[in-house]
Amino acid sequence: MAAHGSKTVIYAALAGNFLIAVTKFGAAAFTGSSAMLSEGIHSLVDTGNQGLLLYGMKNASQPADEEHPFGYGVELYFWAFVVAILIFAVGSGVSIYEGISKVLEPHPVSNPLVNFIVLGLAFAFEAVAWWVALREFRSTKGKRSYIEAVHESKDPTVFTVLFEDSAAMLGLLVAFLGLVGMQYTGWLWLDGAASIVIGIILAGTAFLLAFETKGLLIGEAADPQTVAAIERIVEANPTVEQVNEIRTLHRGPNDVLLALSVDFENTLTVGKVEEAVYAMEIAIREAFPVIRRVFIEVQARQHHEKMLAAELAEGGIEGMTLGTPEGDDGAGEDGSNAAG
Repeated sequence: MAAHGSKTVIYAALAGNFLIAVTKFGAAAFTGSSAMLSEGIHSLVDTGNQGLLLYGMKNASQPADEEHPFGYGVELYFWAFVVAILIFAVGSGVSIYEGISKVLEPHPVSNPLVNFIVLGLAFAFEAVAWWVALREFRSTKGKRSYIEAVHESKDPTVFTVLFEDSAAMLGLLVAFLGLVGMQYTGWLWLDGAASIVIGIILAGTAFLLAFETKGLLIGEAADPQTVAAIERIVEANPTVEQVNEIRTLHRGPNDVLLALSVDFENTLTVGKVEEAVYAMEIAIREAFPVIRRVFIEVQARQHHEKMLAAELAEGGIEGMTLGTPEGDDGAGEDGSNAAG
């Protein structure tokens, strides 16, 4: 996803949430509604979260240096994970605490009409921000389901905002139902119960975000279609006997590290291998601009399998080899060449 599109979504959500938070806190102070106070806290946390995402995007764009030779792309994933923690710790925790306090010691809400007006305006603002996030997300979703698109997405900014805005709209609906129920039944504890439900909604949202961003933070591979296309590019080079292994790592939405182990024809000179490596790197970069670093290891198939066996014995990753050993006569030199 383009950085410009991501920033547009975040700026829209940040502006909307800030205005909504101020309005909700004013209404909560004026009416004494626990549910409205929880909603104000929710919007304030969301505003801070958008600020953290923008901070993460800024840091992630820093160029590589000696201390961080592969760049700072993972910064975005780190701050997206922090956002999930804040939603749970602050948004959910405070809402549930406030709700329990109100259930144990209920008191009437004054001027409920003010709350209803604020909730209606907040819902309209949230709906606009939600639609911007949804439109941006759908532009990258393709034919995948929403669940698949979120799980496979390498850009946490848009689906984080989309989750937050969805939770916000659901929370507004719960707050509205709680206030309406309290007005019609006279059960004052319903306002506090609505606050507890809002806290549970935020906790669920935080869990989903933490689960998705944790995978990105640990390190996820490029999508299978990209890996398969890279394999075809490499195998199309006439000097290649077979691809031993392909490993990819997303260090940011538009920053992929690629490592290849390739078995070349045994009769090639060193110069021919170098030319082939260069040609493959150019072809891969032209096809996939998000691949920022390419490392190609020249390695006989049998030597590669021995190294994988040693890695597996030491607790390494299983099932990473590509290609088949058919046609490998076990001959050839074992060297290495890095391009990128």
